[in-house]
Amino acid sequence: MTTPINLNKFRKAKAKADKNQSAKENRTKFGRTKSAKELDKALAEKAQKLIDSKKMSDDGSGED
Repeated sequence: MTTPINLNKFRKAKAKADKNQSAKENRTKFGRTKSAKELDKALAEKAQKLIDSKKMSDDGSGED
């Protein structure tokens, strides 16, 4: 005869394994390193400065 299985422990272990699997998938899907985030921020700031430097000044002079 086989040994009895505690179904409650089996259910909890399966739920934990499923949770770990979904966490692993989310880390690969959404996770980004700090350096990658900082690089994107720096590039966005540089692009904004470039756009700001190309804008024409609107000081109100010249048109009546």
